[in-house]
Amino acid sequence: MTIERDTPPIRSLYQQLILDHCKHPRNKGALEDADAHAHLNNPTCGDEIWLMLKLDGDRISAVKFVGEGCSISQSSASMMTQLLIGRTRAEAEELARRFTSLMHGDQDAARDRTLGELRAFSDVSKFPVRVKCALLGWNALEEALKQT
Repeated sequence: MTIERDTPPIRSLYQQLILDHCKHPRNKGALEDADAHAHLNNPTCGDEIWLMLKLDGDRISAVKFVGEGCSISQSSASMMTQLLIGRTRAEAEELARRFTSLMHGDQDAARDRTLGELRAFSDVSKFPVRVKCALLGWNALEEALKQT
């Protein structure tokens, strides 16, 4: 007897783009003279993110992260930093809202081109334990923006 499952195979989580950002993270490292920073961890799996922002008025001029953890948390943070540079605070908050919607299975968010490469994470919503991993950097962004 074969049991069918509604859950996609685990390999769908690790698309090439996600693996590339994990192996070759963008904007990883310390940011000197950061205007805001946040450190968050996921005690369930051990993922950690330190996020640092540099602002020019209301615009994010630089963003970097330091982190450890699974490919989902680290690649999500890497992709996030690429999208944030040059964005206003309001635009960054909207991206965070849209990505959170994507992680909760919103099909409109899965088609939203403003999310760019982050749409590769659409299957993560089917793995509730991984949603926290994908959102870790974004939660750190929300914390950092509260400081400005």
